[in-house]
Amino acid sequence: MKDGQTIGQWLNWDFEANGVLKIQNKDFRILYQELSNGFWSKWEYDSQGNEIYHDDSTGFWVKREYYSDSQGNQIYYESSNGTIIDNRIPEVIEHKGHKYQLIK
Repeated sequence: MKDGQTIGQWLNWDFEANGVLKIQNKDFRILYQELSNGFWSKWEYDSQGNEIYHDDSTGFWVKREYYSDSQGNQIYYESSNGTIIDNRIPEVIEHKGHKYQLIK
């Protein structure tokens, strides 16, 4: 695949005959999708099936983190438009016998 080339271009995908190009994982979650106009999106998932990363051909991207418990609630969200929602438990560090925690 050449730089700047989409997967559809690389595969010589016939959008008229085949429609939208979709690549899915074994759990049927979409990993990549491309439209006939060249717009593409791709996704990444964690082992629980939660979407952890998404980006597209416009440059937009989203990063997410989730608790690793059975509920899998989202604890972090960041996007290319500057939105950040951080509900992670602040890290505690110890220095010379004193504990410090980041307070926002």
